[in-house]
Order: sequence, then structure tokens, then C-alpha cells
Amino acid sequence: MRSIVILISGRGSNMEAIVRAAQAENWPVSIAAVISNRADSAGLDFARQHGIATAVVANKDYPTRELFDTALRAVIEGFTPDLVVLAGFMRILTTPFVEHYAGRMLNIHPSLLPSFPGLATHRQALAVGVKLHGATVHFVTPDLDHGPIVIQAAVPVLSTDSEEVLAERVLQQEHLIYPRAVRWFVEGKLRLDHGRVHIDPSAEQA
Repeated sequence: MRSIVILISGRGSNMEAIVRAAQAENWPVSIAAVISNRADSAGLDFARQHGIATAVVANKDYPTRELFDTALRAVIEGFTPDLVVLAGFMRILTTPFVEHYAGRMLNIHPSLLPSFPGLATHRQALAVGVKLHGATVHFVTPDLDHGPIVIQAAVPVLSTDSEEVLAERVLQQEHLIYPRAVRWFVEGKLRLDHGRVHIDPSAEQA
């Protein structure tokens, strides 16, 4: 059985989707902990209600990014995870931290990478008039929002869309593809080898 730790900063809706899918589909996984950099993260309450250990490592308590990452890594390692899942974790992680979890840390980004890395992705998509937008699950590397892609989902961009409406349509897809990618990993059907993603063909057909 694999063990995962999920990092959040806010409501943790993708974390919720992963927890619910793991329970409903009986994944061979232990969700060891949900960790936030904010004590007021709503997602912590959801985790506690589902019997999952929680922890807070507040970035405001550390004067540098390096010190924060060191403290965060120490807490994560206390749960000995096979996979670290970033689910709306709003911190840029240092290169040593990312390299420590190379090949075993996933993130979801609300765009069809490599388009629109960074923040305000829905505003960027509307501003340039793309016809398709979406979400991407990728392995985390030191290059922000540019890691090897695991799975993507596309949604149409409509002429009537606001940022909020488009964001909600994308979020619905995030809640489908992120649990799928995490399940592939915990079932041994997803791996990263020399920068290339390998997915068992049976997983992609499921």
C-alpha cells in the first residue's frame, strides 16, 4: 500500500476530490496527512472529519523560503510518503526541496501547459482569445509549471465566459483528472523515467 501526503493552502477542493475517490474506489493507499501553510485553510477541517492527520507549517513563521521549505520537508518526512500531492498549495518551492521529491511529487495547474504558467490563467486565456482552455497534472520540477505532463483535460472557451465561469468549468475537470493521476501512481501504473512520463496502457483505457 502506498502512502501520500497532500499539501493545500485553502479550501482544498482537489484534495477533497482525491480523498473521496480513494475511499469510493478502494485505492491501495493511505492518505497519511494533509498539510497546509495556513492555519485557517478550510480543507483542514474536511481532512480531520475524514480521520486524516493534519499539520500546519505557516510560511509567515519563517524569514526565508529556504527555512520554510526545510521545516515543511521535516514535517512531510514524518509521514514517510511515497507521493506528495500539491492541491492548491500556493507556495513556490525551492530547488533542493523539489529535487528531493523528484518523480514523486505531483501538481495540478489550471491551464493547458505549457500555455499560461503562473497565476491568473483564466484571465490570460480570455485575454488572448483561445478557444480551448483546461487543466494539467504534471510532475513537479524546479521550473515553475513546466514539469513532465501526466494528463490534461480541455474545456471550450465561450464568448460569454467570465473568469469565474471559466474557472468553474475547468475546476470540474480538475476534480476528474487529478484523482485519476494519483490513482495511477499509487497503483504502480505511472512513473517518471529520465524526464518522460510512462503510463500503463491499461490505466489510460480505464
